[in-house]
Amino acid sequence: MTPPRAQPSLRARAVRYLSQREHSPQELRRKLLRYCEEADEVDALLASLEQAGLLSSERFAQSLIHRRQQRYGNLRIAQELEAHGVSGDATAGLRQSLKESELARAQAAWARKFHALPQDAADRARQTRFLTQRGFSSDTVRAVLRGETPVDTD
Repeated sequence: MTPPRAQPSLRARAVRYLSQREHSPQELRRKLLRYCEEADEVDALLASLEQAGLLSSERFAQSLIHRRQQRYGNLRIAQELEAHGVSGDATAGLRQSLKESELARAQAAWARKFHALPQDAADRARQTRFLTQRGFSSDTVRAVLRGETPVDTD
């Protein structure tokens, strides 16, 4: 019979989570509280991880934006960042770059699903619903369905 395994420390669990992907401090806190009764202990660990550079809200925001930007619009991404507890101040520059590329991203998402501009009201409604459910703004949706092309600012 093998002896029972020792439970990993709270820090080891946190590092394991962070090695798999970036986490927001709020998300990592929620995961670690399952293994510890003391919230103060988890908060102290999170502070030390941030100070060591292992945990970063900005890096988490960059990672989430990178994963989501090809499929979703600014509204959806901003909502997801808020749900993860990432403040708007830390991601202002990232949000601005997303805003600049929203029309091109919406057109790419639209082109993957549809191959022609809407011919009737039902088609228009279906294509509008597709884009708005992915978090693209109403102005962007209208521009895509009018067939506008993004303007290069280079």
